[in-house]
Amino acid sequence: MKKLSVLFLFSLVLFGCNRNEVGDISLGVFTTKDIKLDAFRDPVVTGVTCHVSSIEADLSFADPSDSSIACRQTGPITTAMIAKIDKSESGEVLFRKSKSIFFKTMKIRRVYDAENQTLLYVAYSTKETSGSFKHSLSTVPLYATDAYQVIASQPAD
Repeated sequence: MKKLSVLFLFSLVLFGCNRNEVGDISLGVFTTKDIKLDAFRDPVVTGVTCHVSSIEADLSFADPSDSSIACRQTGPITTAMIAKIDKSESGEVLFRKSKSIFFKTMKIRRVYDAENQTLLYVAYSTKETSGSFKHSLSTVPLYATDAYQVIASQPAD
């Protein structure tokens, strides 16, 4: 039983660790909640970096669901990269971060908007909070990149 307790405490310590963390902002002396700032590079479209902010409560079993995301072009984006991504309507999950031992996860998903030649990155919580699934959106246009496709003008009918 003692080994189980030690393993549980060790897993709680690891639960809070994140190698993508680039900032940690305290919300005050009398609170255990902090704003965590994470960065990640899109694993396929490596010219895109996203920064995500979210609240973490150190002494709580569940973190708040609110998050914010901002993604920018930070390097080349090529046609070959765009050819490799999931182009389905639901896109693909690129990043997951546990927000609770009760199965709440923050995910980041990439969706490709072919008509507008834009990558959409959505950060969202997998558990409903106060009647809403919290989410945030950021876009990266392909304009002025190697992946941008010039669409021929169609004559008006």
